[in-house]
Amino acid sequence: MPTLPGVTAHRGRSGPGAPGVPVAFEAAVAAVREVRLRSELVLTEVPAPARIAPHSWAVAGDVVLDGDELATGRFILLHDPSAPQEWGGEFRVVTYARADLEAELGADPLLGQVGWSWLEDGLAHAGAEATGVGGTVTRVLSEGYGALADREASVDVELRASWTPRDPAGLPAHLQAWGELVCTVAGLPPLPEGVVSLGRRTH
Repeated sequence: MPTLPGVTAHRGRSGPGAPGVPVAFEAAVAAVREVRLRSELVLTEVPAPARIAPHSWAVAGDVVLDGDELATGRFILLHDPSAPQEWGGEFRVVTYARADLEAELGADPLLGQVGWSWLEDGLAHAGAEATGVGGTVTRVLSEGYGALADREASVDVELRASWTPRDPAGLPAHLQAWGELVCTVAGLPPLPEGVVSLGRRTH
């Protein structure tokens, strides 16, 4: 994964359970592992990218409905006990979400702003307080020609973002915010107020 605003590459990393891993990082990973998201979002722990931080943990998520994958994403938790100045804290969250949209939606000149508002709304709704929030929204229009001329045009939208949690104790809310983002990108309607969905998780 490319380096994002506020994230600087490091030479090494270690995940939960490795020798010398700080207690604070172990506790943070244990807390986010307990989070359950919407049932349509299937979570799988995956290897974290190397050389981003001394300690890191990652989970991939796929929104699956009626056997179709509607969106995919990653949530990466970084930890550096030295609290890098560019982070403004010991923890940094790096996220990614991608989905195919209808071509009409992709033609909207405000799609980038709308996509970014999905992230901001997700953070606010989950109560995930963050600083140094930065990222990009990218769209790619695909049109068929020749033998593929009958293929409908589509737009691939990709949102990458990173931020620093204000309070490490609230990290579960940041995973919830990311989960809401991926589901929104997939086009799922929000759950009714007061309804809690238990997501599926694989390892």
